[in-house]
Amino acid sequence: MGKEKGEEVLKLWYNSGLRFHCTSCGKCCTGAPGFVWLEDADIKKLSCHLSLSEEEFLHKYTRKVGEKITLLEDRKTYDCIFLQGKQCSVYEARPQQCRAFPFWLSNLKKKTDWLQAKQMCEGIDHADAPLIPLSEILKKLHLDE
Repeated sequence: MGKEKGEEVLKLWYNSGLRFHCTSCGKCCTGAPGFVWLEDADIKKLSCHLSLSEEEFLHKYTRKVGEKITLLEDRKTYDCIFLQGKQCSVYEARPQQCRAFPFWLSNLKKKTDWLQAKQMCEGIDHADAPLIPLSEILKKLHLDE
């Protein structure tokens, strides 16, 4: 018999929330090979934002990895294709994966994972960072459904 979702929430190490404030440093979009996985809604939003058909957008800015679609990255620096300087050139239409950062499961499994993410992201526990309540974190993780 499985546990109720409410029981699982009580055991989360970040149950009282986490502090985060984006400083627009761009570090989450640069420097290491990775993937920005796109959902259908992301493709629609980005193609509209760039005034391109979905087919044009997919051809120009993405590649397939297995059955999934990911944004391209600079082949030398591994920066996101949409990173210009330290700013996202499609910020208003950025993919859901980007909107959810740093609230990714990989950063939240254990407190040590969060602290490791903090090494790269100056917005985690930043002095000006508001407390993000558990309910908002779960929405970003799609665990509130």
